[in-house]
Amino acid sequence: MPFELWQGLLIPFAGTTLGAACVFFMRNNLSELVQRALTGFAAGVMVAASIWSLLLPAMEQASDMGQWSFFPAVAGFWLGILFLLGLDRLIPHLHRGSSEAEGVKSSLGKTTMLTLAVALHNIPEGMAVGAVYAGWLYGDSGITLALSLGIAIQNFPEGAIISMPLKAEGFSKSRSFLYGTLSGAVEPIGALLTILLAGILVPVLPYALSFAAGAMIYVVVEELIPEMSAGKHSNVGTILFAVGFTLMMVLDVALG
Repeated sequence: MPFELWQGLLIPFAGTTLGAACVFFMRNNLSELVQRALTGFAAGVMVAASIWSLLLPAMEQASDMGQWSFFPAVAGFWLGILFLLGLDRLIPHLHRGSSEAEGVKSSLGKTTMLTLAVALHNIPEGMAVGAVYAGWLYGDSGITLALSLGIAIQNFPEGAIISMPLKAEGFSKSRSFLYGTLSGAVEPIGALLTILLAGILVPVLPYALSFAAGAMIYVVVEELIPEMSAGKHSNVGTILFAVGFTLMMVLDVALG
């Protein structure tokens, strides 16, 4: 595979890894207010990426369908929503700040299920990057690093949100870093699988782009918005949502 492809796939994972590395040079855990702010920022990035990097390109690629050019975007979007809904019901996981696990019953520990919750959230991000690069690889769109950079920026705080609380609970720095890093490992894997599947039938690329968008919007509405709005100072999460949305929009237009 071309170097540009590996670069695009690994940039988001590097963001998670660097964020998880905060355990080695930050003494105190992230405050609840900071975690809400970072969650709002991540949500803003994901919503903007779903629109400018995924849904609009999906409709552009289906422009030869005329007034039905919206169909791949709508169909793929709903498939993405239903796919994440299924994973949410099947994979045992525990959202930050919740005492009740979701998914099938399991004997997994709290730490593992917290990591699985973030990994579940990262799956659509990996698919999104994979769908964009599949379009470039198979000649249906130009290459852009905007989505990879945007996701990497919002992955940095996500890595810290996983690793820092683990250190505060008594885990070693190395183990906390490992769990934080593993939570982002699903992204390059998901991206590669998406590229391989899209390569089998190139005409499905518009569906793949909108599928990733639907999966990302599911995560935002089901997980991130409730977390950023919980408790006091919910306005901070809203403001950072707008910051993340604006940043991703600017990156996509400037680098697209």
